[in-house]
Amino acid sequence: MTLRNASRPSESFAGLIDADALRHRLTALTAASDGDGSDLAIRNQVLAELKSAMQSAREQVEERLFADGGGMLCAQRLSHVQDEILRVIFDFAIHHVYRVKNPSAGERMSIVAVGGYGRGTLAPGSDVDLLFLLPYKQTPWGEQIVEYMLYMLWDLGLKVGHATRNIDECLRLSRSDMTIRTAILEARHVWGEAALTEELIERFDTSVVAGSGPEFIAAKLAERDARHTRQGTSRYLVEPNVKEAKGGLRDLNTLFWISKYFYRVRSTSGLVKAGVFSRADIQRFRKGEDFLWAVRCHLHFLTGRAEERLSFDVQREIAIRLGYTQHPGMKDVERFMKHYFLVAKDVGDLTRIFCAALEEQHAKAPQPFSKLIDRIAARARKRKLSTGTADFVIDRGRLNTASDTVFEKDPVNLIRLFAIADRHAVMLHPEMLKLVRRSLKLITASLREDAEANRLFLQVLTSRNDPETVLRKMNETGVLGRFVPDFGKVVAMMQFSMYHHYTVDEHLIRSVGVLGEIERGEAGEDHPLSTDIVKTIQNRRVLFVAMFLHDIAKGRPEDHSIAGARIARRLCPRFGLSASETDTVAWLVEHHLEMSTIAQSRDLADRKTIEDFARKVQSLERLKLLLILTVADIRAVGPNVFNGWKGQLLRTLYYECEPVLTGGHSLLPHNLRVEAAKTELGEALSSWDAATRAAYLERHYPAYWLRVPLDRKIADAEMIRAADAAGTGFSSRVVTHAFEEVTEITVLAADHPRLLSTIAGACFVAGANIVDAQIDTTTDGFALDTIFISRELPGDEDEIRRGERVCRLIEKALRGQEQLPDSVARKAASRGRVRAFRVEAEVLVNNSWSNRYTVLEISGLDRPGLLYDLTRAISALNLNINSAHVATFGERAVDVFYVTDLTGQKIGNIGRQGAIRDRLREAVEGDLADEPARRRPRRAGAA
Repeated sequence: MTLRNASRPSESFAGLIDADALRHRLTALTAASDGDGSDLAIRNQVLAELKSAMQSAREQVEERLFADGGGMLCAQRLSHVQDEILRVIFDFAIHHVYRVKNPSAGERMSIVAVGGYGRGTLAPGSDVDLLFLLPYKQTPWGEQIVEYMLYMLWDLGLKVGHATRNIDECLRLSRSDMTIRTAILEARHVWGEAALTEELIERFDTSVVAGSGPEFIAAKLAERDARHTRQGTSRYLVEPNVKEAKGGLRDLNTLFWISKYFYRVRSTSGLVKAGVFSRADIQRFRKGEDFLWAVRCHLHFLTGRAEERLSFDVQREIAIRLGYTQHPGMKDVERFMKHYFLVAKDVGDLTRIFCAALEEQHAKAPQPFSKLIDRIAARARKRKLSTGTADFVIDRGRLNTASDTVFEKDPVNLIRLFAIADRHAVMLHPEMLKLVRRSLKLITASLREDAEANRLFLQVLTSRNDPETVLRKMNETGVLGRFVPDFGKVVAMMQFSMYHHYTVDEHLIRSVGVLGEIERGEAGEDHPLSTDIVKTIQNRRVLFVAMFLHDIAKGRPEDHSIAGARIARRLCPRFGLSASETDTVAWLVEHHLEMSTIAQSRDLADRKTIEDFARKVQSLERLKLLLILTVADIRAVGPNVFNGWKGQLLRTLYYECEPVLTGGHSLLPHNLRVEAAKTELGEALSSWDAATRAAYLERHYPAYWLRVPLDRKIADAEMIRAADAAGTGFSSRVVTHAFEEVTEITVLAADHPRLLSTIAGACFVAGANIVDAQIDTTTDGFALDTIFISRELPGDEDEIRRGERVCRLIEKALRGQEQLPDSVARKAASRGRVRAFRVEAEVLVNNSWSNRYTVLEISGLDRPGLLYDLTRAISALNLNINSAHVATFGERAVDVFYVTDLTGQKIGNIGRQGAIRDRLREAVEGDLADEPARRRPRRAGAA
């Protein structure tokens, strides 16, 4: 039996493959040999005919998929074509290759489709799962037929899963092996002795299936949970696996299997008669299944293989194939993926409904106890909650409604139930969730404005328990999107970006969860400052509300931060926040990216950076709130997005800004600060002789003294003295920073215009990712460049050895022993997944972000060797780089350079600024000629 409607639409198969005509053509090939087709030459001709027929049929199937868009139809058409190919091969084998005039009782065979193929559906790249079913033990004739068919199928390029067994073997193995049991559950007769297939199905039902429903259900649900763990527990990952991921086709398959096994139904409509699904549920089921099959078939046709993952590089093409177009604020691919995630959400809803029905079936099963004990147990299972309302009860340890009218009687109960669930830490009963979905129409404008409903919602959002879990359940039931319509607009919305791992709604809910973790002190070792200061904030609810709203305006044509602030000003009074609280929330939403941007792409040693940021923040309380919000936001983007280096940058910005906001920062005059730094280092170098120490203190420009911390100044001094003694003209140092997850490399070499470019190229060739760079020159013609690269290895010793290898490559490149342009070109040959994205190159030349330097902010599509090309271009433009700050956001790179001209001045000429923009845009696109650069003179005493 199959869990499909019994009759497939045969008219949709017309013209795909003419099996009778194909048989006649194959028979004609044997005319010269009196019907004997065993000759190798004839076999090759047969194979060519079969290939041609199958290829033609598949091309027609793909054309019809474009024409009618039917995903299930496509899968059924491919299954039909496969059926016909198998039948033709089998007939040719028994009539023309291994002919038996008087077959014995043992020389019978049935070809049975099992697994997904047994359901009558195939994707273009699916395995063809076959059971060659025998009445008794294998015979020489049976072995020959199976071998002939398998080799023919393999030569056709098909992947075949196969087994040859008799009925008794099938039953014995299916009792002990759940995979075999599931395969036979979907057995479908294709060709040969139909009586054998019928006997197998009948005996399987009576001797294997009967009485083993609970065992099968437990095994299938355990398989599903393990699969979800492998694929990622969220159904909202932005590169989902159409077949295996949560909310994908395999989840629907699990429902099929359990339905056939437990409810003994032969079609999806049978689940309505069994009381499992409503007709509306079945309609959602079929629409979701059809959509997922269409996506999967297009994916296989597009890639030419059994590709199940909707990766970024195919999403746009699939969207175009499915007919999606661009709308204001949303790309075609984003509209397609939103539809995908809504379908995945429907699959999750259907799974919950299905499991609730299963539970009820188990609950109604006869129990070996008296009716009196049953009644007592039922009263214990349903106990009233001490919540001041009689509308909800605890049913088998889960929250349920006392009656089916509680939501009609008081729509506020649609919000109240979640507040109760949060307060008592109870799960929600599946039957109540079904009632919630049917009651969504009760969430009207009047309920959204109801003070009690908003008070309860704010209670859930700002709960100290587990707001993430409760909000996710609100979202999955549809309540959250109805109660906060602006949130409903971002439900299932993905952003076509490698940076974001989840849909917008899932990211917002996860960010609230991360905020709760920070408040509880969990994972404090990763962000100690946030964990400390969250205890000192004056108003925690503005932080949670801002967290919930910070990305709520995504997908609109305007800047989502500005639009989000406007939404916050509208929603916060509704939630019950005061005017001052509303102002704070709106400010946090509008500026929620500010701290991350400044920290990752500005020179935090530049005084103006700190002063400008402090002017924007205005108060220490806002600074605290913004830091915590920023950390939670980055952590909720996806695994490993937040790291020690980003945390260190955020802490540095906080600590630099804090005294400015509190008025505790008294800035000494410039020359006095330089002299104080020299005196401090002089004292630390007291073991040096006075003359050597005095000479060294004059080797650095003011900028060095004001920017570099003392411990690094001491290490630099020792390294430079050692290099002077060795007379090599080159020295390097590697220091690991485990907590910050970076490794610091300092290079001393003769100053040269392309020194940083050489270092960047060597790091790229060595596989080291630069995240920050500081460039200093000495008064005697040397450059002291410090770069920070992402840490790769867990052990300090291994990481130091890796850093030393990078240093050796830098030295070889500087000495001309390594031709960097060629090495970079070879390594940059592949762009990988970033090819799927289009990011317009943008170059900003800004003289207001720093008092001493022109700031170049360059953004565009990240690619291998980009930093090398940019630093070469800047050198060719005869600009001095003072510091470089490198950040990537998925496929988008943002590289910032603090530069001056060769005389140490800002770039003020408008024409030259235009030339810089044009040149750097070309570098972003990779269109860079190798030009000689003039030698860079020693830097003037800029600080």
